[in-house]
Amino acid sequence: MTGPAWPIAALLLGYPLWWALGFGGLSVIGLAVPMAVILWRRRPIRVPPGFGLWLLLLAGYAISALMLAELPPGTYGQFGAGRLLGYGMRLALYLALLTMVLYLGNLTERELPQLRLVRMLGVLFLTTVAGGLLGVLFPAFSFTSPVERLLPDWIGGHPFVQNLIHPTAAQTQKVLGFSLPRPEAPFEWANAWGSNVSVLLVWFVVGWWAYGGRRHKALVAAAVALAAVPIVYSLNRGLWIGLGLAVVYLIVRVGGRTRLALCAGAAGAAVAFALSPLAPLVAQRLDRPHSNDIRAFTVSATVAAASRSPVIGYGNTRNALGNHRTITTGKTGWCAECGHPPLGSDGQLWLLLITQGFTGAALYVAFFAGAIRRHWADRSPIGLGGVLVMSLVLLYMLVYDGLVTPLSLYLISFALLWRNS
Repeated sequence: MTGPAWPIAALLLGYPLWWALGFGGLSVIGLAVPMAVILWRRRPIRVPPGFGLWLLLLAGYAISALMLAELPPGTYGQFGAGRLLGYGMRLALYLALLTMVLYLGNLTERELPQLRLVRMLGVLFLTTVAGGLLGVLFPAFSFTSPVERLLPDWIGGHPFVQNLIHPTAAQTQKVLGFSLPRPEAPFEWANAWGSNVSVLLVWFVVGWWAYGGRRHKALVAAAVALAAVPIVYSLNRGLWIGLGLAVVYLIVRVGGRTRLALCAGAAGAAVAFALSPLAPLVAQRLDRPHSNDIRAFTVSATVAAASRSPVIGYGNTRNALGNHRTITTGKTGWCAECGHPPLGSDGQLWLLLITQGFTGAALYVAFFAGAIRRHWADRSPIGLGGVLVMSLVLLYMLVYDGLVTPLSLYLISFALLWRNS
């Protein structure tokens, strides 16, 4: 694609290449530079409703740097390069995403048609399904990226950075009591894959079903059926709940023949799934809610720590003393899974609480809830899809971290709503 829309095309269509190079979710930071140049050349710059809330969120994060050296009760760790690196990467990402939203909102319909942007997201959905199938069929697939080779060990070896720069097909975890791969390619971890595939599925259906012909609809049906395999193997209850709520949302918001067709399609899909080999895997996952205790521990510890700095938080995550099984720290001979769970790792809401306090969490909720309120009356396919994604954001903040790639997709969806109005 030529013209001023090339950076967003490079981000969405070129994402598999960024992932293979080791940039992955960080590619938006690099591409924000040409986006900023394009914006600068077309001043004055339009801003979306709710823009002030996001600026306040950014300002609060900048101020939270004052607390980076502090240690809340119930946590441990020394102030050092790792904490500064995590803070700096999040700040760079927040600024890049702000630039991306303004860039998208200031492109004209001629420069970047809405349908073209939606369909680029649909292409990324197909990439995500392919990555999910790779994780199911070849879970051990991984390689050292060029970025990983170039970075010094003190940066590339940091766990947060390692997840971003080292391409892997799946995370192998003992969610069901035995080792089982959970797809994550081409994203940074399995939960990011779950969040992203659901958001991209919304735009895939909008772009190729709502605005497509019979061949497009056949493609959607085939792709969604294929996507069911990695979606089930992801063992991702948050994703499953999100998809269920999405179906309910659409049934409530559409009417007439569309509602009847949707109900019939949902019923047929449910019967087909119940008769498929995938159903027992879902039943096993629901019978083994192994992560509940872990989440309960980290969430309660996060809230307790945040209450000591409720206005500006601590700028970055902290490691908890002990975990849900023991008050000791680190692995032992009798507790191989013991370790130091990072506070704020179980959802964007909890990450905001520890990094920016209750103020940051409230601003985040207000930003996306405001988008729902403003665009609720928009019943176009893009309007319905955008409001659905904003609703999923508020659901997923309880169970998924927004950083890195999920927040990029959330804000592209926000920009689509803004452009639609």
